Amino acid sequence: MRGTKRVSQLLWRWRTNPLRRHDDVVGAWIVLAVWMVIATGGTLIGVLTAHTADESFAQLRRERHPVQAVLAESTAPTVNMGAGTPYDQVRATVRWTGKDGSTRTGRAMLDPGQRAGSKVVVWLNGRERLTTEPTSASTAAVEADVFGAAAALAFASLAFAAGRVVQWRFDQRLYDRWGREWEQLGPQWRRKTN
Repeated sequence: MRGTKRVSQLLWRWRTNPLRRHDDVVGAWIVLAVWMVIATGGTLIGVLTAHTADESFAQLRRERHPVQAVLAESTAPTVNMGAGTPYDQVRATVRWTGKDGSTRTGRAMLDPGQRAGSKVVVWLNGRERLTTEPTSASTAAVEADVFGAAAALAFASLAFAAGRVVQWRFDQRLYDRWGREWEQLGPQWRRKTN
């Protein structure tokens, strides 16, 4: 019995009631429509964004490949910017053999403190140019999920803001109509004194 009463209270705008106005029903439909757009659209946008980002990361992993290279110069000692930061690597010249057998050189980001002549692993893209290591599948999945959640949140925020503007405009029209009606009926309610 209590569950039915709670549902009835939640759906009060749709109940049959002699005091229910058409404007109450329209306002309720606006709120319902906005929340449906937020729920379905946000979910759809979030899933599509996450899938697209994951596919993009997978494409990068397919295009990039590691190659053994030789360090042509010693790298600088450790830069004390904090362990695990992207700034704990230095740029150095490396030499590797291309697919056609020619020797190539370029500058890559490597760990600091290595000596010239040591072997390092560098990453090449599909055009045999130096690039960064692609993100791992697990890291890419987390990043894709974060992008999807951010896209869903952005869409939900825009939909909510649009719904609030529509509700505000609807309320303004309602207040204007009530004002006009009061201007007509108000004088009839005033106390008449002799």
